[in-house]
Amino acid sequence: MTRNAAAILFLMSSFAATPALSQEPAVPCGGELTAFLDGVRVEASAKGIPADAIDRAFAGARLDRKVLSRDRGQGVFRQTFLEFSKRTVSQARLDIGRQKIKDYADTFAKAEADYGVPAAVIAAFWAMETDFGAVQGDFNTRDALVTLAHDCRRPHLFRPQLISLIEMVQHGDLDPAANTGAWAGEIGQVQMLPRDIIAFGTDGDGDGHVNLKKSEKDVILTAARFIQSLGYNRGEPWIQEVTLPEGLPYEKTGLGGPLTAAEWFALGVQPRDGNTSFGHLKAAIALPQGRKGPAFMTYPNFGIYLEWNQSFIYTTSAAYFATRLSGAPTYEKGNPEPGLSPDEMKVLQEKLQSRGHDVGKIDGILGGGTRVAIQKEQQRLGMPADGWATQTLLSAL
Repeated sequence: MTRNAAAILFLMSSFAATPALSQEPAVPCGGELTAFLDGVRVEASAKGIPADAIDRAFAGARLDRKVLSRDRGQGVFRQTFLEFSKRTVSQARLDIGRQKIKDYADTFAKAEADYGVPAAVIAAFWAMETDFGAVQGDFNTRDALVTLAHDCRRPHLFRPQLISLIEMVQHGDLDPAANTGAWAGEIGQVQMLPRDIIAFGTDGDGDGHVNLKKSEKDVILTAARFIQSLGYNRGEPWIQEVTLPEGLPYEKTGLGGPLTAAEWFALGVQPRDGNTSFGHLKAAIALPQGRKGPAFMTYPNFGIYLEWNQSFIYTTSAAYFATRLSGAPTYEKGNPEPGLSPDEMKVLQEKLQSRGHDVGKIDGILGGGTRVAIQKEQQRLGMPADGWATQTLLSAL
């Protein structure tokens, strides 16, 4: 799921818990569908889109109740890093990814030359998003975006995507009657929304169009250009598995860590691959399941993963996947302490909130705010402040 799609879904859950939605600029929504589409026509025409393209885009448009059902019924991400990464970074996917990198070596080389993004980074996202194009979604893209723009929950997020979809129709890059994708409007093998396709779509096979559903060369170059736009730094690492020494100041770990890689090395943190050549870069220690589980050093390039998708478990898995495609070994699982059940996590969040910590919504999910609050309480209690929610911490509180 790409940056804009992830941001939309993140905002969906945020708006359910806060009054911020009322502060968003008013955007026309709801009402009779024909009148709503007429309003979109006026906006698209004002942007210079020809009337015939608008007519083609909206011919047969309808509201899709299944989209609203999926929107209202979004599942909650509760898997641990070990569970999720074991499922997603499989040997079969690694084998396919390595073969794709060989099959499209020239295109991947052009992607790195033009945009600075290595093949492994692109291929890992390709795998994570759609299993290299195998699972792209079966919702009509036009109808999904019409539905979500018409719905009055978040029209300011989806109406611009609908305008960009009309531009894709104008360019001949999308058949509005036949194009399918994810329920929230993402299209193609790396699941990008229309605005990003308009902005970063790249014709890799020279046919004059950007087809992210069927053209692997278009997929590779468009993904590279998009990732570059997120701030990827050419020639720098993104994540590196490390081993930790006894007595590490765990309160300094977490994605907001203040040290350079060299300073972590001086504290006894050791890269498993032995590469300490990027000591000058800012670095953080990510402990997805606490100090007894897998440990990673993240570099500035890890930020592009968080731009692509806000889920810490997803992003860490995607970044780890890319290192495996680059030749890194399987991570050391360690022996992490058991985590909390969703109900126990809610109790912990309530206790943290009662002590003045901002954990966001009490939802039973170990998100960023909850991890920060846990670290502060662990430090106050004299426990290793690794941000991992355990029964020991819950009992101590």
